[in-house]
Amino acid sequence: MTVGCADGPVGRRRHGRGMEVAGPGSLSSLSQSLHLGPNCLDPLSLKICVLRNFTFAVSWRTEKILYRLDVGWPKHPEYFTGTTFCVSVDSLNGLVYIGQRGDNIPKILVFTEDGYFLRAWNYTVDTPHGIFAASTLYEQSVWITDVGSDFMILWLHGENGTGPAEFNIPHSVTLDSAGRVWVADRGNKRIQVFDKDTGEWLGAWNNCFTEEGPSSVRFTPDGKYLIVAQLNLSRLSVVAAPPVGSIGECSVISTIQLADQVLPHLLEVDRKTGAVYVAEIGAKQVQKYIPLNSYVPSFGS
Repeated sequence: MTVGCADGPVGRRRHGRGMEVAGPGSLSSLSQSLHLGPNCLDPLSLKICVLRNFTFAVSWRTEKILYRLDVGWPKHPEYFTGTTFCVSVDSLNGLVYIGQRGDNIPKILVFTEDGYFLRAWNYTVDTPHGIFAASTLYEQSVWITDVGSDFMILWLHGENGTGPAEFNIPHSVTLDSAGRVWVADRGNKRIQVFDKDTGEWLGAWNNCFTEEGPSSVRFTPDGKYLIVAQLNLSRLSVVAAPPVGSIGECSVISTIQLADQVLPHLLEVDRKTGAVYVAEIGAKQVQKYIPLNSYVPSFGS
């Protein structure tokens, strides 16, 4: 079994050493691994001692671990001088754009995907909320949602409400390869799905978001999963994407539990490498998660 924990406000995670319990002969090594006292070597008292060390129930299951934290990204975190609200990746050029809020600080930071700081700017941007990098072979462009400037509505779909095609804080939107638009309807604790051409409502997911609604949603490059952020839970979820022609129900494959008050606001997935970048308004930083493929036994609460 593996012990996972988060230490400090930045949400760094670490895993304890795996242990296999085969029978009474394993009690000594188990006691040492769990840092238990000598009285815990008695088989009758072992259950009590373990319960004193763990404040959650233990269930044996296998969870699919899909990502690991890149603890060396970025190389220069001291450039995070404000509240980091948003992040976007220019996969074509290997650039990461970050928007942060604060007084007398650069509002947009640019890093390489390897974590090196390149440049920053403070002009034309007042209060960044979202950011999107769209580059081609011929030009680079960055689109920024600036909630502090005058703006004009160019496109609107739906009304305030709880019914189909109605919204309460629609906070993030993404598109899949089948031409479906996925909207993080945060206030209604659901993801709604629409046809990108007709605007037809195709369905909604709400069974995964009973505690809190999604604040950000992005697809992995292969289209197999959606990565979903839940702000106040400080949690990232990896959700199985449905096949074309079906919406079905939400099915969580894996989760990344960050430390309390990290508050993941918006995230982005690198379309080339599959890396996930998370803008955390509580920790005031952006963290990078690298995809991997492995199965490990884990604790379930």
